[in-house]
Amino acid sequence: MQEFDLIVIGSGSGLDVANAAAQHGMKVAVIEKGRMGGTCLNRGCIPSKLLIHSADVAEVIKSAGLFGIKVDGFTVDFESIVSRSSRIVDSDSDGIKSAFSQIDNPKLFSEQCRFVGEKTIVVGNETIKADKVLIASGTRPAIPKIEGLEGSGFLTSDEALRMTKQPRVLTIIGGGFIAAELAHFYGALGTKINIIQHRSLLIPHEDQEVAEKFTELFSKKYNVYLGYDTERVSKQNGMFHTRARNSSGKTIDLESDQLLVATGRVPNSDTLDLGKTGVKADEKGFITVDKYLETSVKGIFALGDAVGRYLFKHSANHEAQYAFNNITHPDKKVAVDYTAMPHAIFSWPQVAGVGYTEQELKKDKIDYDRAVYQYINTAMGQAIEDRDGFVKFLVSKKGEILGCHIIGSDASILIHEVLVAMRLGAGIDSIARTVHIHPALSEVVSRAASNIA
Repeated sequence: MQEFDLIVIGSGSGLDVANAAAQHGMKVAVIEKGRMGGTCLNRGCIPSKLLIHSADVAEVIKSAGLFGIKVDGFTVDFESIVSRSSRIVDSDSDGIKSAFSQIDNPKLFSEQCRFVGEKTIVVGNETIKADKVLIASGTRPAIPKIEGLEGSGFLTSDEALRMTKQPRVLTIIGGGFIAAELAHFYGALGTKINIIQHRSLLIPHEDQEVAEKFTELFSKKYNVYLGYDTERVSKQNGMFHTRARNSSGKTIDLESDQLLVATGRVPNSDTLDLGKTGVKADEKGFITVDKYLETSVKGIFALGDAVGRYLFKHSANHEAQYAFNNITHPDKKVAVDYTAMPHAIFSWPQVAGVGYTEQELKKDKIDYDRAVYQYINTAMGQAIEDRDGFVKFLVSKKGEILGCHIIGSDASILIHEVLVAMRLGAGIDSIARTVHIHPALSEVVSRAASNIA
């Protein structure tokens, strides 16, 4: 049996902790059964954004006529788009693995693992043990139980990011952020899109006003079926046939050459046999941790998607800093500060948000003021012809920023000055009184803030 000071399961944000711990003088093992770099690099945010940029370019070309630029159509080299993404991602992943092959600490184990005892793990044919363990095992696509789905050859986001042949028609089951981003990628490049969503809105976890506008805009471009549950999937002569039914009993039958399931994600904790080491998980399989990221077993920590607090790469990177401190300085542990944890959806339009939604404030009976400002009412909003985008602030009676939600061009960028203000505890007046460059698009944030302050 090999013994280490720290074992890290997963090579996403867990690598930050592993490398820092090794530099700190600890003997470290890293376990990764798949490609190095974790979900974000290989099957998530990096390849999806590489692909989505091509879709964004296509959308810009389509709107060129608004600005007096005549474009007589364009062609899509779909295989080239996907090959570029895969080449960049694989190069980065291979680079990480190559770096590990040249060092002894951290030591890489490239096989499936499971616990067999307290802080004791079997990985491949070897057994390893450590006083400290960090579980950063991530998540995988959730697969709903639908008649005929299993074995039909459907896609998840994993395969959808690597497919080199563009489908003529794509049916998507699900209406969250993964569905929104992949619908944009394929749809902007010319694929006919069907979306089956069991909820009444797309991206339903966003602020309702944002979700309503997003649903409206998507419904103009794609076939969006709201309030439908998928009942059955079959495949005949290479074509998928998907049947769904709404609460009124109305059914739809959709034919497509590809079917994408985007119904959320589930943690990989079920593969680790956590009971053998005493680590507890909730009913969904997310590992239970305290405010220091320590599990029910002293010395075993977890972070990122495995914990399920925020399923974002930037959140996992943030947690990694605390995990390293709390693993290496157990007498000086620091609770994770999640203040102003943002998110974004890289669709068309973009969506970004932070803090409370308006429906959450109403549910919790928190008093608030609100202000909404449209992009088109700013000079740059007119210049880029964004007639649908808006910034929405939710603010306490004392001027504290409770939430901010943006839909429209560059939403993922515009949200950042709000994050800085919230992180520093500055009120809405700090944004309203800041001189913004005219006529930069960021004026829309300033004017929304001024409507309250």
